[in-house]
Amino acid sequence: MRALALSLVIAAAAAAQQQDYSKVEIKTTKVAGNVWLLEGAGGNMAASAGEDGVAIVDDEFAELSPKIHAALAKLSPKPVRFVINTHWHFDHTGGNALFSDSAAILAHANVRKRLLTGGKVAGTFEIPPAAPAALPIVTFEQGLSLWWNGEEVRAIHLRPGHTDGDTAVWFTKSNVVHLGDDFINGFPFVDLSSGGSVRGLLAALDSLLPQIPKDAKIIPGHGHVSTVDDLRKYRSSLEEMVAVVAKAQRAGRTVEQMKSDKLLAPWAEWNKGWVKEDQFIETIALDLGAKR
Repeated sequence: MRALALSLVIAAAAAAQQQDYSKVEIKTTKVAGNVWLLEGAGGNMAASAGEDGVAIVDDEFAELSPKIHAALAKLSPKPVRFVINTHWHFDHTGGNALFSDSAAILAHANVRKRLLTGGKVAGTFEIPPAAPAALPIVTFEQGLSLWWNGEEVRAIHLRPGHTDGDTAVWFTKSNVVHLGDDFINGFPFVDLSSGGSVRGLLAALDSLLPQIPKDAKIIPGHGHVSTVDDLRKYRSSLEEMVAVVAKAQRAGRTVEQMKSDKLLAPWAEWNKGWVKEDQFIETIALDLGAKR
């Protein structure tokens, strides 16, 4: 199983390193109210642009910062004053240092801790410590409210799911929620070595769903803008997958046998990202206590 986890992380890291950023364009789309979606080569970004200036959620890769700055300048001539990180992974925090000259960086305390020390993603790919300018200067444990552009922007720390520093960002008046990588269009990457948990992800979604309006628009960490119904379907499917793997474990099936059994074939349409069926079987099994 370790070999598969290693190949998963190396493939993702190599793809990021080999990306020709000169060919990447930043696509900007109005979501609702003050909120815009920005898409490039990493995790989805959100921007609140208005009278107070600009606040963003996540900032992709450092190499794309000039293009991201240029895209934001088209939304507002005012500078970026706040950056909220949804978690610590490099495709969401890579631009931190290049926004810190004008912006305060906000994140859960565990994001600062992991960026400060560096560490391994999925227990294999080593991330070096971040530069001092890239570190969040405002941290929280449960959450905080940012009053910006005429609305309350709530940063809500979630139970460890994707990582142990996950934050959902709810633009309350615009009725838009950025969920980071706790929700993506495809099989999720649950970083067990960063405190993540598939079962914890289910609990995180269960705690968040009652808090947000049924007609809210959902920005996933990767993929297209979705609805609360999409999020509920995603959560239900995750629960079903965990149950299938747990049942196979109780029957004495090994992880390799589960892969041969094509245990997650009913969810084959989730093979949209770099996490595939076999990789997610392994992640669920490890989270349920399988030996590495």
